[in-house]
Amino acid sequence: MSADGTTRAPTLLDPLRQRNFRCLAGGRMATYFANAMAPIVLSFAVLDLTGSLIDLGIVVGARSVANVALLLFGGVIADRLPRRLVLQGSSVAAGLAQAVIAASVLFGFASIPVLVVISVINGMVSAVSLPAAAALVPQTVPHRMIRPANAVVRMAVNAGMVLGASTGGIVVGLAGPGWGIAVNAAVFLLAGLSFAGLRTAGKPAAPAGTVRPLAELREGWSEFTSRTWVWVVVLQFLVINAVVAGGLQVLGPTIADQSFGRTTWGLLLAAQTAGAFAGGFIAARTQPRHALRIGAAVGAFEAVPLLALGTTSHVAVLVVAMFINGVALEQLAVAWDVSLQENIPQEKLARVYSYDALGSFVAIPVGEVAAGPIALHAGIDTTLVAGAVLVVAATGFALCSSSVRRLTVKPAVPPHRPAGEVPA
Repeated sequence: MSADGTTRAPTLLDPLRQRNFRCLAGGRMATYFANAMAPIVLSFAVLDLTGSLIDLGIVVGARSVANVALLLFGGVIADRLPRRLVLQGSSVAAGLAQAVIAASVLFGFASIPVLVVISVINGMVSAVSLPAAAALVPQTVPHRMIRPANAVVRMAVNAGMVLGASTGGIVVGLAGPGWGIAVNAAVFLLAGLSFAGLRTAGKPAAPAGTVRPLAELREGWSEFTSRTWVWVVVLQFLVINAVVAGGLQVLGPTIADQSFGRTTWGLLLAAQTAGAFAGGFIAARTQPRHALRIGAAVGAFEAVPLLALGTTSHVAVLVVAMFINGVALEQLAVAWDVSLQENIPQEKLARVYSYDALGSFVAIPVGEVAAGPIALHAGIDTTLVAGAVLVVAATGFALCSSSVRRLTVKPAVPPHRPAGEVPA
């Protein structure tokens, strides 16, 4: 409330004044820090152990397979149990698992079967924590702060991923993979400590009676499919994620090696991250009424870096393209989270998030696997331009839905009523 009695719009700092939100944002930043660090330190541990790329693929892939396989059941668990305990327990479990790997590497009893088993455990606990963390934001801030809160969380996640990846490389280079994994375990435990500070109202109204995971999954699926705007946007980004994963994660480094070099590629990724931070500030400061319409529309900006890579090698143009892409992505991410959190019942929100995440996770490896063969057949530049066209087409498909275009954000502050008047 401002000095003249009017209600001011919440700022980026307002959510951080809420203790529960600080604990959630800090825990998520630490979790993404640890998750970005884990594959780097683990990869070097496997290479030091056997030197086999096949073994490396098996160990790293085991975590991803377990994560995708149990993601939907993670949503069921997060809708059944107090989400604070789910996050705390999964962080502690991941930390203990990484501590076992660190001990096995440092004391010389590591083996590929041991690493695979523990990677599977890590994938399982990650599948549980992801829907719970996303669904917990509305329980930590007043409704009027939901949009800036989601923007802050996104900025914390991006910061955690950048810092985690760089820290992993530095620690491995200085002290070796064993100590790198030990640091990784400590960060997971730090995330658990942050989540322990949460004091939310408790779990949402979970289904009463016997636990029936399949029935509850069907209930979540019904919630997911009953709102056209939900599954339409998920389909849009299933296509976009597949195209962008192949274009930026497979073809991008290939182009870098052939033209402007690996150092410049790192600069481009840094520009995208800088754009994401700028996009977070913009998303927190704006309150568009049709946020999802705008978010779905800016999905078309995923085509910008693909077109730039496919048509030019000028570094300045590529830097601008990646920066714009980062800004646009945050508008969609925040609009999407706010739309789900405002419109999906709290007791079903984690399950809807799990179906959303499954669509994203399935699309990414498909795009990564398909990009190489398609580029060999059609050419890298043609593949990138065709991918950009596909991104724009998927965006157009989403905007054809009146459900996406018409969804409105709920008012941040209840309308003023004269004294003595009560709602019906």
